Amino acid sequence: MAFDPALLAGLDDLSPDYQELTGALAYHYESDWEHHLSRFYSEVLLDLQEARLQLPREILSENTDKQERILILKARIQRLEEKRDEYEKELSEIRERLSEYQLKAAQPIAVDDSYGITQDLFDEVAENQPKKLLPIRHSNRDFFLADLVDTVLKDDNVTMEVPVYSLSTKPDLSTFKWVSKDGKRKLEITPSTLGRATMHDKDVLIYVTSQMTEALNRDRSDAKNRVVRFTVHDYLVTTNRHTSGREYQTFEIALRRLSGTRIYTNIETGDIRIKRDFGLIDGWEIVEKSPTDERMIAVEITLSEWLFNAIQAREVLTLDPNYFRIRKPIERKVYEIARKHCGNQAQWKISLSLLHEKSGSRASIYEFHEAMKDIAKFNHLPQYKISLTSATRVADVMVTVYTRDAQRYIKSFIENKKIG
Repeated sequence: MAFDPALLAGLDDLSPDYQELTGALAYHYESDWEHHLSRFYSEVLLDLQEARLQLPREILSENTDKQERILILKARIQRLEEKRDEYEKELSEIRERLSEYQLKAAQPIAVDDSYGITQDLFDEVAENQPKKLLPIRHSNRDFFLADLVDTVLKDDNVTMEVPVYSLSTKPDLSTFKWVSKDGKRKLEITPSTLGRATMHDKDVLIYVTSQMTEALNRDRSDAKNRVVRFTVHDYLVTTNRHTSGREYQTFEIALRRLSGTRIYTNIETGDIRIKRDFGLIDGWEIVEKSPTDERMIAVEITLSEWLFNAIQAREVLTLDPNYFRIRKPIERKVYEIARKHCGNQAQWKISLSLLHEKSGSRASIYEFHEAMKDIAKFNHLPQYKISLTSATRVADVMVTVYTRDAQRYIKSFIENKKIG
């Protein structure tokens, strides 16, 4: 199938350089070594045409919704103004009564000596009365209640790039050591008897990080606590899990692995280095059980200072809402690395060998290469597409991450052509 420049019909209002873009796409399509890139451009342009057809309908629908919301808001404002007038009237009456009470209180109290109550006795009793209530010593809860609905998924920057969690689907019982390529960052992880915490165990901390970050954005004072309480059912629903009894058991095992996995690192979070080994969580406990089947209803976990400092310093990134739909641990890790480094760029390149090192995969470079080819083939990562170059040596293979945002990609392409 030859590349059809007619796909760009109607794009003249996007950029005056669309003819140059057409020629560039056709040229690259004829080049065997960039055949996959030309096909990708065609897919991008088809997506863009579909988006242009859909846009007027969405604008009309959005305008209709806005008019309805405006009418609802106006009616609500009118009701609030009526309530305000009622409250102001009631407040005025209360102030008048308060003024009367204050005048009466200022008058001296008549003392009747016939009952043996002298002025001195009255003064003594009044002197011993408490002047005011005791101060509130615990204005806030001593834990953070994760009760927010539809929060944006957040993940901490460090574990998105550094291989803290195991990619294995079997218990990983060996000590893991990692050093960054420049030698500045070091990490040593000792697993629990149940194995090292996995990429799927990490969902617990992504859930808590998302809740706490949103609470901080809303200036909730309880978000300053390392102890977090939440319902297990809400966690299972949010992370796209079943809510059967088996999932509750799996959740408990995940908590045991998270608390049992010990970390020693020189990597700082929130500009603070924790100079001791620590768990991914410092502890956990069940605070409420079902009366019928002993199933966990609510739990409390204590975050490690390492993660807590990162959240408080806002060292987090937003994840795609479909993150919890990614099945394989290696796919989740590749997505995290792409999100951390590619971000909102049109594309980002990395060598296969360096990506292998960043992922922390214990598989050989050849096995990792096959896994990456599968990811590129099935093409179901949220936000990004991946392609690999061909090379005689696996170590020379380059991996390119592309954004799925067609407009951003075309804009970047045109800008790069102008600079070149």
